[in-house]
Amino acid sequence: MVLNRRQLLKRAALGAAIVAPRASAQSAAVRIAGRDAELRISPVSAHTFRISLLEVINGTEVPSTFDDSLVQQSWGAPAAKLRTVARAQTVRVGELRAVVDADPLSITIQNSQGATVQKLRIDSATGGVSFTTGDSPLLALGEGGPQFDRRGSTDRMRSGQGGYQLRTHGGRVPIPWIVSTSGWALFFRQPFGTFDFTGVESKFIPAAPGPFPQGTTPPPAQPLPLDIFVVVSKDPATIMAEYARLTGKPELAPLWSFGYQQSHRTLASREEIIQEAKTFREKKLPCDTMIYLGTGFCPSGWNTNNGEWGFNTKVFPDPKQVFDELHAQNMKVALHVVIRARSMAGTVRDACDPARPAEEQPSCYWNIHRPVFNLGVDGWWPDEGDPLNAASRLARNRMYWEAPQLDRPNERPFALHRNGSAGMQRFGSFLWSGDVYSTWETLKVHVPVAINTGLTGIPYWGTDIAGFVPTKEFTAEFYLRWFQFAAFCPLFRAHGRNWKLRLPWQWTTGDTGPIEVANYSGAGGPTADDLHNPAVEPICRKYLELRYRMLPYLYSAVRESTQTGLPIMRAMWLHYPDDATAVARGDQYLWGRDVLVAPVVEQGATTRRVYLPKGVWYDFWTNEKHEGGREITRPVDLETMPLFVRAGAILPLGPVKQYVDEKVDGPLELRVYPGVDGSFLLYEDDGKSFNYRKGEWMGIDMRWNDRTRVLSLRLAQGSKMLAPAKRNLEVKVAGQTEAAMFEGRPLEVRF
Repeated sequence: MVLNRRQLLKRAALGAAIVAPRASAQSAAVRIAGRDAELRISPVSAHTFRISLLEVINGTEVPSTFDDSLVQQSWGAPAAKLRTVARAQTVRVGELRAVVDADPLSITIQNSQGATVQKLRIDSATGGVSFTTGDSPLLALGEGGPQFDRRGSTDRMRSGQGGYQLRTHGGRVPIPWIVSTSGWALFFRQPFGTFDFTGVESKFIPAAPGPFPQGTTPPPAQPLPLDIFVVVSKDPATIMAEYARLTGKPELAPLWSFGYQQSHRTLASREEIIQEAKTFREKKLPCDTMIYLGTGFCPSGWNTNNGEWGFNTKVFPDPKQVFDELHAQNMKVALHVVIRARSMAGTVRDACDPARPAEEQPSCYWNIHRPVFNLGVDGWWPDEGDPLNAASRLARNRMYWEAPQLDRPNERPFALHRNGSAGMQRFGSFLWSGDVYSTWETLKVHVPVAINTGLTGIPYWGTDIAGFVPTKEFTAEFYLRWFQFAAFCPLFRAHGRNWKLRLPWQWTTGDTGPIEVANYSGAGGPTADDLHNPAVEPICRKYLELRYRMLPYLYSAVRESTQTGLPIMRAMWLHYPDDATAVARGDQYLWGRDVLVAPVVEQGATTRRVYLPKGVWYDFWTNEKHEGGREITRPVDLETMPLFVRAGAILPLGPVKQYVDEKVDGPLELRVYPGVDGSFLLYEDDGKSFNYRKGEWMGIDMRWNDRTRVLSLRLAQGSKMLAPAKRNLEVKVAGQTEAAMFEGRPLEVRF
């Protein structure tokens, strides 16, 4: 192959090192914690490079161990391999430069214009890494922990429900990916360690990874190998794309998983199970999934006990027939499972080793699931797993994605996890925030938790609606405010103790159902008066119907996430990086590109302060027009959560459905919000299979020309018209409505 000049220059920029020590410099050997080491600087892309320190023994480097957090082990040969360092050696990697200095060992990162964007210093005694904190918010770092901006905090990166303030902040999924809104990001793949963001310089302090049994002394930290990825870009989308390049893009989850999911705890009878599904249908409350907890966490769940695979015959005497009846109601079924093993390794395709516990081996462990799965289970709820290390957590995520495909190879799996680690998005993992308490503070904190989780590459996130442990703050108002927030989370699921109060209609009956809070300090519940509140059910219906109407928009955002690595719940920084006020706000977020969501998180609120980023915005409920770049006060009543749509948006709204696959007559409504040009790619596939990988998908490329007031539609490149061959459209612009028919050929709708 003959390369042209541009290709030669690009290859040189990505792969070659230009080392320019000063003439008078004296070289110093690279030593970390008393060990000889080799510094490697390797290109990954034009925006990303890798800094590795490998131990050298008898002149030979000890290679870094590969783990599944990365999609591949290497992106090419190192641009520089240094065992001694002179002053100011410059290594060019992609569009960036790394200036390496000795005593102390430091790497100054410069952008393509030569400006310094970050400086890392490596402590030769401990292997700790210092880096510039900066004046801009530091975001991401996984689920949980101190919120919103990580500056000023210290994080030991402990996983699980004991990680950090469970009652309010939820479970912790620590992922060492830190993003600065000033235009850089760092991914510390190895070793494990603590982050200290309290000073002008932040610190990464190596530690033994754990977790360790209580009463034991952790082993000493192993600072080598050190493996850090550096990303530099002023474009937030590029930073997210680079993280996806390293750890993988999300897999496309089944469409039904984005419908409403109703979880159950203590079950009374087989009849109750069936009646719950029937009541949703009779009351016209949209729902797609019934989830059943295991016995042990409640007196009467789906199985005989936690970790066991026999059915509780008091409520599931004939499980296959029950599942068939639920499927006849167009309800999916997901079952809760726990894991008792403290480690897991391998994949479902490995041979089963009878000498090892089955739960430690995905292949053996899936064989235990298989008889239950084959009765018609649609998804899993893998709970617990806090003692698992990062590699084991990821192996578990992977198992629940790959194993179901052994039995149903063309069906997208669903699993709702409590734990995970970097790369979990590659396995379609959903994540929920754990056993939080029902307090207003918890609801408030969960807005930035959602944002930081999304910025860590995990798009499928949600909560137990209204919190897991009810308190005296668990009122009808509180339940509704959380329900409204959850309607704009990718996972829309109700679960918690006193579980019947998670049913929209239960608040009119006066019956709380089983009380399951005796062992929780601070637990409580609503007053008797609140249990006869006729407002609850219709408000829940309003947001259920809105969620299902917005599925065309949501599913398109989901697909975009799988292509780009952008989350569904988005920090405003992602689209307004030059608006400092928007960047710093963690109490509101973007739902996809075009919709701004401002959850009401204050008890008794009659107004909500909302910051509208620069540009023109429309109130979703009233269509009132607002100039952005300022904060406004939006009046709210009990049924209103502020939603705003940016000018230029094309918002697709389908008809109300009771479940995602329901065939409903009615046009697809396209709401165009004028003021600037805009575009939208509407995505559709069968919602179930992997056939979209073979080209079985439809994309409608929509473009609004604000000057000519024309909406143009055409099939997206690579897509095809799916059945039905004709799509009825109702296009609305500023009070005007035009009917149209899209049949796969280019179409213009004029106003």
